[in-house]
Amino acid sequence: MRRRYRQSPRFWATCSLFWFVILNFLSHGDRFQPDHITFEIPHFDKILHFGYFFGGGGLLAAALFFKKAPSWTRLTLMVTLSLSLIGIWDEYHQSLFENRSGNDLGDWLADTLGALCGALVFRTLHRRLL
Repeated sequence: MRRRYRQSPRFWATCSLFWFVILNFLSHGDRFQPDHITFEIPHFDKILHFGYFFGGGGLLAAALFFKKAPSWTRLTLMVTLSLSLIGIWDEYHQSLFENRSGNDLGDWLADTLGALCGALVFRTLHRRLL
């Protein structure tokens, strides 16, 4: 990735926007998930929620970091709160479809923790983008 894109807040904000659009498509239901794949792992959906919001947390943290956020504490709080609200939206959005269950507190908690961890990992690895 060329340096100017790696350090562009617009690039990372666009990636965050695509992340949000894909989240909404995934929330629509089973048509985006192959029928033949089944997992016998308890609470596997929580792992998926955590992982997806972990990625979103890293993308949003990059966008805010390169826009010159004032401090790491504030940046981490902004990312966590923003994606936590998006997690609430996602749970509500899922409840609008008959083949989905929504408003799951465990899923929302996994979303919030994933966002927090994504921002913290970005803080640790951000020097590689400089």
